[in-house]
Amino acid sequence: MISKLPKWVEFGALILSLIAGFVNAVGVLGFDHQSISHLSGTATLLGTEIFSGSLQKAFQLLGILLSFLLGASIAGFLLHGSTLKLGRHYDTALFIEFILLLISSWFLTSGSHNGYYFASAACGLQNALATTYSGAIIRTTHVTGIFTDLGIMLGAIFRGVTLDKRKVKLFVFIILGFISGGGLGALCFSRYQFMALLLPAILCLLLSISYRTYLNRTSSR
Repeated sequence: MISKLPKWVEFGALILSLIAGFVNAVGVLGFDHQSISHLSGTATLLGTEIFSGSLQKAFQLLGILLSFLLGASIAGFLLHGSTLKLGRHYDTALFIEFILLLISSWFLTSGSHNGYYFASAACGLQNALATTYSGAIIRTTHVTGIFTDLGIMLGAIFRGVTLDKRKVKLFVFIILGFISGGGLGALCFSRYQFMALLLPAILCLLLSISYRTYLNRTSSR
């Protein structure tokens, strides 16, 4: 249950969704208005490019899909189990995301589209990292599922179901984080172009260090 999770979960979800919104904004503004933090639109565009567009563009889109899958696979290898638990390699996953975003920024700044693959892998890794918190499905790289869950919860109120206020709070944090990240990403991209990806990369590094520090202090008690 959400109520059993530590208090820092909301803050972590807020920062992770901000990172994803930021990275996605850079993708939308810098790659033919193509999102990279979620794959529904990418998969649709892949189908249209295969049958009525450019095969080169189709291969690029396929690369983004497979990169996202690879990133999620890395998280699946590092993180065992589907519940939030101290001691799991969240810091390692966040550090790898930091590296992936650094590489992405370097490629894109150099004019290479290969950077989008690394950005997509970073998003896939992050989405898998935060997929399940104590049985509650949490997606930090897109908000479609969050709005769906909120709608279900609001509809259930009319059937007499008690509203889980902490779950609502967590969902609102994710939505606000994603939207704020998109705005911040657009602002930074307008000034720094693809170097803007250094900011979410640094945030991943800080989250990784913070988690490791928190884990060490908890273990020493």
